Amino acid sequence: MDILIAIVVGGVVGWLASLVMKTNAQMGLIANIVVGILGAGLGHWLAPKLGIAAGGSVMQWVVSIGGAVLLILILKVLGIFK
Repeated sequence: MDILIAIVVGGVVGWLASLVMKTNAQMGLIANIVVGILGAGLGHWLAPKLGIAAGGSVMQWVVSIGGAVLLILILKVLGIFK
């Protein structure tokens, strides 16, 4: 059940991040899920190092989407997304 929740939440986080970064037309469902899950992990790893506390559900969503946006930015720099 946890895997299903991670896939659904990862898909939503990846989709929202792709809307922010204007890469939604280039990304499909699988890319949204992968970027969402990996980006959320990146955000939750990086947030404490920047002094950002991800307590509370709203802040956890913000950190997850921010990490996914950062991941898309890195992928754009590498030339994977245009």
